[in-house]
Amino acid sequence: MDKIGLIAGAGSLPIEFKRSAQEKGEEVITIGVERITDFKTNYLLPLGKVGKLLKILERENIRKIVMLGKFEHRLIYTDFLKMDLTAFNLLRKAKDKRPETLIKVFMSFLEKKGFEFIDPKPYLSHILAERGSINGLVPNDELLENGLWGFRIAKELASMDIGQTVVVKDKAVVAVEAMEGTQETIRRGGKLAGRGTVVIKVARKNQDFRIDVPTVGPKTLEVMRKVGSFALFLEAGKVFITEKEEFINKSREYRIPVFGLAP
Repeated sequence: MDKIGLIAGAGSLPIEFKRSAQEKGEEVITIGVERITDFKTNYLLPLGKVGKLLKILERENIRKIVMLGKFEHRLIYTDFLKMDLTAFNLLRKAKDKRPETLIKVFMSFLEKKGFEFIDPKPYLSHILAERGSINGLVPNDELLENGLWGFRIAKELASMDIGQTVVVKDKAVVAVEAMEGTQETIRRGGKLAGRGTVVIKVARKNQDFRIDVPTVGPKTLEVMRKVGSFALFLEAGKVFITEKEEFINKSREYRIPVFGLAP
C-alpha cells in the first residue's frame, strides 16, 4: 500500500485525518512546518523550503500527498527572505497572492514531478457538519433569519477567495474573514457590534477539498462565548468540525446553537 505524505498546518484537522487514515490501514508520514504545526510530526521544515520537502518525499517513497490544517497566509510576507529558490520561483509564477492561487501553483509544481494530491474528504466524512441542528439546540427565528441572510453573502465572498467566515448582526455584515483567520474575525465582529452576533462559516461554491478546507472546532466556540455571539451556522456537508464530541459538548454548555445550512 502506498504511503500518504501529510503536509500538516496548525489545528487538529491533520490529526483527525491521520487517525482516520491509519484506522483504514494507511501508512501516514507527517511533515510539519516550523512555527505553524502544533503537534509532533515525523519531519519538521522551515516555511518555504520546497527543495527539502522534495527530498523527504523521495526518501520516503511517497507519491500521494494531503495538505491539511491552518497555514498563516501572512507568513509569506514576513518569512519571504527565508524561502529557498524553488519556493521563490513558485511565488513569482503566481498571478496573485490569494491562498487558493498559491496552493494551486504549489500543487501543480509537485504534480508535474509525479506526485498526486488526494481528496481527504473520504477519510473525514464523519466530522462534516450535518443539515439542521447539530447539537440539539435550535436558533430562534431572528437568529435563523440572520444566518440565512448572511449565508448568501458568505458564499459569494468565499468564492472570491476573500474568506470563508462572516459575522452578522441585525442583517448587517460586521466582519469578514481575511488573512487573520476565523477566530480573529469573530473577535473583531464582537468588538465592533457587541453581543448578539451570529457567525457563518461556508465553503467556496466549487470547493476543492484538497485546498484550504473550512473548519471549526472547540476554540471557535470559546471565542464566540467571550464576545457574546449567539449562534453558529455551518454549510452542511462542506465544513469540518474537529474534536467533534468536545465541540458539541461545549456548544451545549455555552448554549450556542450550531446549525447546518445548505444552499
